[in-house]
Amino acid sequence: MTMKKILVLLKGYPRLSETFIAQELLGLERAGFELELVAMRRPTDKKRHPVHDEIKAPVRYLPEYLHQEPIRVIKALISTSRLPGFKRAIQALAEDFKRDRSRNRLRRFGQAAVLVAEWPRDAGWLHVHFIHTPAAVARYASQIGCMPWTVSAHAKDIWTSEAWDLTDKLSEARWAVTCTRAGYERLSSLSDRKNVHLSYHGLDLDRFPPFLQDRPPRDGSDGTDPIRIVSVGRAVKKKGYDVLLAALARLPKDIAWTFTHIGGGDELKGLKAQAETLGIAGRMTWKGALDQREVLEHYRTSDLFALACRITADGDRDGLPNVLVEASSQALPIVSTDISGIGELFRNEENGLLVAPDSIDALAAALEKAIRNPAFRRRLGKTAEQKVRTQFDYHSSIADLERLFGQSFAEHDEEARNV
Repeated sequence: MTMKKILVLLKGYPRLSETFIAQELLGLERAGFELELVAMRRPTDKKRHPVHDEIKAPVRYLPEYLHQEPIRVIKALISTSRLPGFKRAIQALAEDFKRDRSRNRLRRFGQAAVLVAEWPRDAGWLHVHFIHTPAAVARYASQIGCMPWTVSAHAKDIWTSEAWDLTDKLSEARWAVTCTRAGYERLSSLSDRKNVHLSYHGLDLDRFPPFLQDRPPRDGSDGTDPIRIVSVGRAVKKKGYDVLLAALARLPKDIAWTFTHIGGGDELKGLKAQAETLGIAGRMTWKGALDQREVLEHYRTSDLFALACRITADGDRDGLPNVLVEASSQALPIVSTDISGIGELFRNEENGLLVAPDSIDALAAALEKAIRNPAFRRRLGKTAEQKVRTQFDYHSSIADLERLFGQSFAEHDEEARNV
């Protein structure tokens, strides 16, 4: 087998909300793979995680909008139009455009042309994160450049994509890997090639060593020492923060609590206004985006983690939010909802408290139960931590990818010899 440089296509890089991707990139480098990164968007976060600085791979950026770099795009289209795969890619674009008459289709094709035109000559494989728009670019680029490609699918990209679009991509990708059984089952149902694989992300547990101190047995009865509730996640609809705030407002008046939110997001302004309306703004702290080390400190100084994930009207949803795995690594008890992959890690009242999504009363009741019972919280947290440390080590997911890439490279070499 010849080890090939892998060109990794990303939607945006680096991103604070995608530590699982950065962790995977570093893991592949440590496993001996040479990577080069290409992103469709430049970073917008003001901070970055330590893991981003440990990744050696260079990164370059495609034009996010074609009109921003017209000369670059035109040059790419001219140069790639001479390639034998260009006609096939144009035909695929025409078929896709019949079903999705959007400017985005044209943009993805233009980005694919730039990707191929500027392709490092020593790269022999294309791997893409997210099976929606990034995979559209990867598919066209693969057709133009006659390059094999593979894809990692996650959550929103699976559930907000049309079935025909997923089927077309899975019919051409060598394989796809996804991180929850729910996602695996959806993708598997749309591919007749048995090329979909399940591999949980897991954590780099060296970055999340065990928290060996006992948390204070706060139960909300002491107004001078309120119970500390934390949540980490972007303020977007699928995270259900409006439901969580409403549930917090319904807690009995005799419970003393504070809530800290960590993360950015478009809905922050509205959530702050909601907190004012509910009369709980004085108990809220909005930290904004923090790096991984700062988040870890909040896990360790909090008593309870809450996240009210939901399925939105367009089908968007989380898979298994990485922050739930992170918090559990610190034996921080979880209150969340039973959707997507969350139930693949947590069992209600065994190692977490799960309620139906969008149920304010049920969420408030679960929060109250956890708050008033410190010993119960401790048992939930310790049981979840044990499961994370035995079943969600990211080395397992890296080993899965190492095996998949190794098999694919060997098969590709054999195909090349037989041409």
